[in-house]
Amino acid sequence: MKSVLSIQSHVVYGHAGNSAAVFPLRRLGVDVWPLNAVQFSNHTQYPEGWKGMVMSREHFLDIAAGLENLGKLGSCDAVLSGYIGSAEQGEVILQIVSRVKKANPAARFFCDPVMGHPVKGCKVAPGVAEFHRDRSALAADLMSPNILELETLVGREIRDAAGCLEAARELCRKGPRIVLVKHLSYAASDPECFEMVLAGPGEAWRVQRPLIRFEREPVGVGDLTSAVLLGSLLLGRGLREALEFTAAAVYEVLLATREADSWELRLVAAQDALASPRHGFKAEPMS
Repeated sequence: MKSVLSIQSHVVYGHAGNSAAVFPLRRLGVDVWPLNAVQFSNHTQYPEGWKGMVMSREHFLDIAAGLENLGKLGSCDAVLSGYIGSAEQGEVILQIVSRVKKANPAARFFCDPVMGHPVKGCKVAPGVAEFHRDRSALAADLMSPNILELETLVGREIRDAAGCLEAARELCRKGPRIVLVKHLSYAASDPECFEMVLAGPGEAWRVQRPLIRFEREPVGVGDLTSAVLLGSLLLGRGLREALEFTAAAVYEVLLATREADSWELRLVAAQDALASPRHGFKAEPMS
Protein backbone atom coordinates (compact mmCIF):
# COMPACT_ATOMS: atom_id res chain seq x y z
CA MET A 1 0.00 0.00 0.00
CA LYS A 2 1.25 3.48 -0.88
CA SER A 3 1.59 6.06 1.87
CA VAL A 4 1.31 9.86 1.72
CA LEU A 5 2.27 12.45 4.33
CA SER A 6 -0.29 15.19 3.70
CA ILE A 7 0.65 18.59 5.15
CA GLN A 8 -2.26 20.99 4.69
CA SER A 9 -4.86 23.03 6.49
CA HIS A 10 -7.63 21.27 8.37
CA VAL A 11 -11.18 22.42 9.00
CA VAL A 12 -13.33 20.82 11.68
CA TYR A 13 -16.53 21.54 9.78
CA GLY A 14 -16.64 21.00 6.02
CA HIS A 15 -14.07 19.97 3.48
CA ALA A 16 -10.96 21.95 2.61
CA GLY A 17 -7.25 21.15 2.80
CA ASN A 18 -6.67 17.85 4.56
CA SER A 19 -10.42 17.64 5.16
CA ALA A 20 -10.85 17.44 1.37
CA ALA A 21 -7.79 15.28 0.62
CA VAL A 22 -7.45 12.59 3.28
CA PHE A 23 -10.76 10.77 2.88
CA PRO A 24 -10.63 10.60 -0.96
CA LEU A 25 -7.06 9.27 -0.90
CA ARG A 26 -8.02 6.61 1.62
CA ARG A 27 -11.13 5.73 -0.37
CA LEU A 28 -8.90 5.16 -3.40
CA GLY A 29 -6.68 2.81 -1.39
CA VAL A 30 -3.80 5.09 -0.35
CA ASP A 31 -2.73 5.31 3.29
CA VAL A 32 -2.56 8.94 4.47
CA TRP A 33 -0.71 10.49 7.39
CA PRO A 34 -2.34 13.91 7.91
CA LEU A 35 -0.24 16.70 9.43
CA ASN A 36 -2.36 19.82 9.86
CA ALA A 37 -0.76 23.16 9.00
CA VAL A 38 -3.68 25.04 10.54
CA GLN A 39 -6.76 23.93 12.41
CA PHE A 40 -9.76 26.15 11.76
CA SER A 41 -13.40 25.75 12.68
CA ASN A 42 -14.38 26.16 9.02
CA HIS A 43 -12.95 27.47 5.76
CA THR A 44 -12.09 31.14 5.50
CA GLN A 45 -14.79 32.15 3.02
CA TYR A 46 -17.66 32.02 5.49
CA PRO A 47 -18.89 35.60 6.09
CA GLU A 48 -19.26 34.78 9.78
CA GLY A 49 -15.49 34.29 9.93
CA TRP A 50 -13.60 31.39 11.48
CA LYS A 51 -11.73 30.42 14.63
CA GLY A 52 -8.58 28.42 15.09
CA MET A 53 -4.83 28.55 14.96
CA VAL A 54 -1.76 28.18 12.77
CA MET A 55 0.49 25.38 13.96
CA SER A 56 3.97 26.34 15.13
CA ARG A 57 7.31 25.46 13.58
CA GLU A 58 8.06 23.34 16.65
CA HIS A 59 4.85 21.36 16.20
CA PHE A 60 5.82 20.44 12.64
CA LEU A 61 9.34 19.41 13.57
CA ASP A 62 8.16 17.41 16.60
CA ILE A 63 5.74 15.39 14.47
CA ALA A 64 8.41 14.78 11.83
CA ALA A 65 10.88 13.72 14.52
CA GLY A 66 8.34 11.31 15.95
CA LEU A 67 7.81 9.68 12.55
CA GLU A 68 11.56 9.54 12.05
CA ASN A 69 12.06 7.88 15.46
CA LEU A 70 9.52 5.23 14.44
CA GLY A 71 11.50 4.58 11.27
CA LYS A 72 8.47 5.37 9.13
CA LEU A 73 9.82 8.12 6.87
CA GLY A 74 11.39 5.47 4.66
CA SER A 75 7.96 4.02 3.88
CA CYS A 76 6.50 7.39 2.86
CA ASP A 77 5.96 7.45 -0.92
CA ALA A 78 4.98 11.10 -1.26
CA VAL A 79 4.59 14.35 0.64
CA LEU A 80 1.53 16.37 -0.36
CA SER A 81 1.33 20.02 0.65
CA GLY A 82 -1.48 22.52 0.16
CA TYR A 83 -2.67 25.59 2.07
CA ILE A 84 0.00 26.72 4.53
CA GLY A 85 -0.30 29.28 7.29
CA SER A 86 2.92 31.19 6.61
CA ALA A 87 6.08 31.25 4.51
CA GLU A 88 7.98 30.08 7.60
CA GLN A 89 5.75 27.00 7.68
CA GLY A 90 6.66 26.40 4.06
CA GLU A 91 10.35 26.32 4.92
CA VAL A 92 9.69 23.73 7.59
CA ILE A 93 7.75 21.62 5.08
CA LEU A 94 10.79 21.67 2.79
CA GLN A 95 12.91 20.46 5.71
CA ILE A 96 10.48 17.59 6.26
CA VAL A 97 10.51 16.76 2.55
CA SER A 98 14.29 16.62 2.71
CA ARG A 99 14.13 14.19 5.64
CA VAL A 100 11.62 11.99 3.82
CA LYS A 101 13.73 11.91 0.66
CA LYS A 102 16.83 11.08 2.67
CA ALA A 103 14.99 8.08 4.11
CA ASN A 104 13.34 7.19 0.78
CA PRO A 105 15.02 8.71 -2.31
CA ALA A 106 12.10 7.52 -4.46
CA ALA A 107 9.58 9.65 -2.52
CA ARG A 108 7.97 12.53 -4.40
CA PHE A 109 6.97 16.00 -3.27
CA PHE A 110 3.60 17.15 -4.65
CA CYS A 111 3.05 20.86 -3.99
CA ASP A 112 -0.36 22.43 -4.47
CA PRO A 113 0.76 26.10 -4.34
CA VAL A 114 -2.31 27.71 -2.78
CA MET A 115 -1.90 31.48 -3.07
CA GLY A 116 -5.37 32.71 -2.23
CA HIS A 117 -8.12 34.25 -4.29
CA PRO A 118 -9.20 37.72 -3.03
CA VAL A 119 -12.40 37.78 -5.10
CA LYS A 120 -13.56 34.48 -3.58
CA GLY A 121 -12.39 35.46 -0.10
CA CYS A 122 -9.64 32.85 0.12
CA LYS A 123 -6.79 34.45 2.07
CA VAL A 124 -3.18 33.44 2.62
CA ALA A 125 -0.51 35.05 4.77
CA PRO A 126 1.90 37.62 3.30
CA GLY A 127 4.91 36.01 1.67
CA VAL A 128 3.26 32.67 0.87
CA ALA A 129 2.91 33.37 -2.88
CA GLU A 130 6.53 34.48 -3.07
CA PHE A 131 7.62 31.39 -1.14
CA HIS A 132 5.96 29.13 -3.70
CA ARG A 133 7.46 31.09 -6.60
CA ASP A 134 11.00 31.14 -5.22
CA ARG A 135 11.23 27.97 -3.14
CA SER A 136 8.48 25.39 -3.74
CA ALA A 137 8.85 25.57 -7.51
CA LEU A 138 12.49 24.54 -7.19
CA ALA A 139 11.88 21.70 -4.72
CA ALA A 140 8.67 20.07 -5.99
CA ASP A 141 8.49 16.96 -8.16
CA LEU A 142 4.86 17.73 -9.00
CA MET A 143 2.88 20.98 -8.81
CA SER A 144 -0.79 21.76 -9.35
CA PRO A 145 -1.37 25.50 -9.73
CA ASN A 146 -4.58 27.02 -11.06
CA ILE A 147 -4.24 29.58 -13.84
CA LEU A 148 -3.74 32.54 -11.46
CA GLU A 149 -1.09 30.68 -9.49
CA LEU A 150 0.66 29.59 -12.68
CA GLU A 151 0.85 33.23 -13.80
CA THR A 152 2.53 34.11 -10.50
CA LEU A 153 4.97 31.21 -10.81
CA VAL A 154 6.11 32.21 -14.33
CA GLY A 155 5.64 35.96 -13.97
CA ARG A 156 3.34 36.71 -16.89
CA GLU A 157 -0.27 36.63 -18.08
CA ILE A 158 -1.69 33.55 -19.79
CA ARG A 159 -4.42 34.02 -22.36
CA ASP A 160 -5.22 30.57 -23.78
CA ALA A 161 -4.55 26.83 -23.51
CA ALA A 162 -1.44 27.04 -25.69
CA GLY A 163 0.01 29.71 -23.43
CA CYS A 164 -0.93 27.60 -20.44
CA LEU A 165 1.02 24.64 -21.80
CA GLU A 166 4.00 26.85 -22.58
CA ALA A 167 3.96 28.18 -19.02
CA ALA A 168 3.57 24.68 -17.55
CA ARG A 169 6.59 23.48 -19.52
CA GLU A 170 8.56 26.52 -18.39
CA LEU A 171 7.69 25.63 -14.81
CA CYS A 172 8.81 22.04 -15.47
CA ARG A 173 12.21 23.34 -16.58
CA LYS A 174 12.43 25.25 -13.31
CA GLY A 175 11.86 22.26 -11.06
CA PRO A 176 8.85 19.91 -11.11
CA ARG A 177 8.74 17.03 -13.60
CA ILE A 178 4.94 17.09 -13.74
CA VAL A 179 2.63 20.12 -13.66
CA LEU A 180 -1.16 19.97 -13.48
CA VAL A 181 -2.94 23.22 -14.28
CA LYS A 182 -6.05 22.30 -12.39
CA HIS A 183 -8.34 25.07 -13.68
CA LEU A 184 -7.78 27.06 -16.88
CA SER A 185 -10.67 29.43 -16.10
CA TYR A 186 -10.54 32.39 -18.55
CA ALA A 187 -7.83 30.65 -20.61
CA ALA A 188 -10.07 27.68 -21.43
CA SER A 189 -10.96 27.11 -25.07
CA ASP A 190 -14.66 26.63 -24.30
CA PRO A 191 -16.32 28.84 -21.64
CA GLU A 192 -18.94 26.13 -21.02
CA CYS A 193 -16.30 23.55 -20.11
CA PHE A 194 -14.03 23.04 -17.14
CA GLU A 195 -10.56 22.41 -18.54
CA MET A 196 -7.30 21.06 -17.11
CA VAL A 197 -3.83 20.62 -18.61
CA LEU A 198 -1.25 18.07 -17.46
CA ALA A 199 2.36 18.35 -18.66
CA GLY A 200 5.07 15.80 -17.99
CA PRO A 201 8.27 14.44 -19.50
CA GLY A 202 7.74 14.22 -23.24
CA GLU A 203 3.94 14.46 -23.14
CA ALA A 204 1.08 16.84 -22.39
CA TRP A 205 -2.68 16.31 -22.16
CA ARG A 206 -5.81 18.42 -21.97
CA VAL A 207 -9.16 17.26 -20.64
CA GLN A 208 -12.54 18.97 -20.65
CA ARG A 209 -15.69 18.22 -18.72
CA PRO A 210 -19.00 20.07 -18.43
CA LEU A 211 -18.87 23.16 -16.24
CA ILE A 212 -21.11 22.79 -13.20
CA ARG A 213 -22.42 26.13 -12.02
CA PHE A 214 -23.15 26.89 -8.38
CA GLU A 215 -24.73 29.87 -6.66
CA ARG A 216 -21.81 29.62 -4.23
CA GLU A 217 -18.75 27.79 -5.52
CA PRO A 218 -17.77 24.96 -3.16
CA VAL A 219 -14.41 25.28 -1.47
CA GLY A 220 -11.78 22.53 -1.52
CA VAL A 221 -12.18 21.44 -5.14
CA GLY A 222 -8.52 22.13 -5.87
CA ASP A 223 -7.44 20.21 -2.77
CA LEU A 224 -9.59 17.27 -3.87
CA THR A 225 -8.22 17.45 -7.42
CA SER A 226 -4.59 17.37 -6.32
CA ALA A 227 -5.21 14.48 -3.94
CA VAL A 228 -6.99 12.37 -6.55
CA LEU A 229 -4.29 12.99 -9.15
CA LEU A 230 -1.53 12.04 -6.71
CA GLY A 231 -3.41 8.93 -5.65
CA SER A 232 -3.97 7.94 -9.27
CA LEU A 233 -0.27 8.28 -10.08
CA LEU A 234 0.80 6.37 -6.98
CA LEU A 235 -1.58 3.56 -7.90
CA GLY A 236 0.21 3.16 -11.23
CA ARG A 237 -1.85 5.12 -13.73
CA GLY A 238 0.00 6.93 -16.51
CA LEU A 239 -0.39 10.67 -17.00
CA ARG A 240 -3.28 10.47 -19.45
CA GLU A 241 -5.21 7.87 -17.48
CA ALA A 242 -4.59 9.71 -14.20
CA LEU A 243 -5.86 12.98 -15.68
CA GLU A 244 -8.99 11.32 -17.08
CA PHE A 245 -9.72 9.59 -13.79
CA THR A 246 -9.19 12.80 -11.82
CA ALA A 247 -11.56 14.76 -14.06
CA ALA A 248 -14.25 12.09 -13.74
CA ALA A 249 -13.89 11.53 -9.98
CA VAL A 250 -14.06 15.24 -9.13
CA TYR A 251 -17.01 15.65 -11.49
CA GLU A 252 -18.93 12.98 -9.56
CA VAL A 253 -18.33 14.79 -6.27
CA LEU A 254 -19.49 18.09 -7.75
CA LEU A 255 -22.65 16.50 -9.16
CA ALA A 256 -23.51 15.18 -5.69
CA THR A 257 -22.72 18.58 -4.17
CA ARG A 258 -25.00 20.41 -6.59
CA GLU A 259 -27.78 17.86 -6.13
CA ALA A 260 -27.62 18.43 -2.38
CA ASP A 261 -27.58 22.23 -2.89
CA SER A 262 -24.56 22.31 -0.59
CA TRP A 263 -21.70 24.76 -0.23
CA GLU A 264 -19.54 22.00 1.24
CA LEU A 265 -18.31 19.14 -0.93
CA ARG A 266 -20.38 15.96 -0.53
CA LEU A 267 -17.38 13.66 -0.31
CA VAL A 268 -18.97 10.97 1.82
CA ALA A 269 -22.18 10.86 -0.18
CA ALA A 270 -20.23 10.60 -3.46
CA GLN A 271 -17.55 8.19 -2.25
CA ASP A 272 -18.59 5.22 -4.43
CA ALA A 273 -18.84 7.32 -7.58
CA LEU A 274 -15.52 8.97 -6.72
CA ALA A 275 -13.79 5.58 -6.58
CA SER A 276 -15.63 4.24 -9.66
CA PRO A 277 -16.82 7.23 -11.72
CA ARG A 278 -19.97 6.78 -13.77
CA HIS A 279 -18.94 9.44 -16.27
CA GLY A 280 -15.79 9.46 -18.37
CA PHE A 281 -13.83 12.19 -20.19
CA LYS A 282 -11.15 11.61 -22.80
CA ALA A 283 -7.93 13.58 -22.63
CA GLU A 284 -6.44 14.92 -25.85
CA PRO A 285 -2.72 15.25 -26.57
CA MET A 286 -1.20 18.72 -26.77
CA SER A 287 1.96 19.67 -28.63
